[in-house]
Amino acid sequence: MVHINVMNESFIAKILKDFNVAGELIRARQEEKQGLLDEFDAECKRFFFGKISEKALASSVKKTNKELQRLDKGIRENMARSRGAGDRALKLVSAQAPVGFRATLSGISGGKKMKKSAKGKKKKTASKKK
Repeated sequence: MVHINVMNESFIAKILKDFNVAGELIRARQEEKQGLLDEFDAECKRFFFGKISEKALASSVKKTNKELQRLDKGIRENMARSRGAGDRALKLVSAQAPVGFRATLSGISGGKKMKKSAKGKKKKTASKKK
C-alpha cells in the first residue's frame, strides 16, 4: 500500500486563525487611531475659535502623541504576528511538494522525492602548473 504525505489541517486552521486575529487587531488599532486623530482635530478647532486655552491644547498634544505611539506599537506588533503566521503557512505549504509515482502493469513505482538535475554544473579540475 502506498501512502503519501497529507497536510495537517488542524495546523493550517490554527495558522489561519492567528492570521485573522492579527488582521482584526490591526484594523481595530487603525480605527482607534483614526478616532483619536479626529478627536484631536476637534480640539484644535476649539482652540482656534477660543473655546480652550493654549495650555489645555498643549496638554492634549502630549496625551495624543503618547496614545498615537501606543497604537503604532500595537499595529507593528500585530503586523509582525501576521507576517510570522504567513511565513509558517508558506513553510508548511512548500513542504507539500508532490512525490512522483507511476502506475505500471507490475504495480506502482516511484515514491522517491525528485532530485533536482545537476544540469549546468561544471566539474572543477586542478590547473596545470607551467
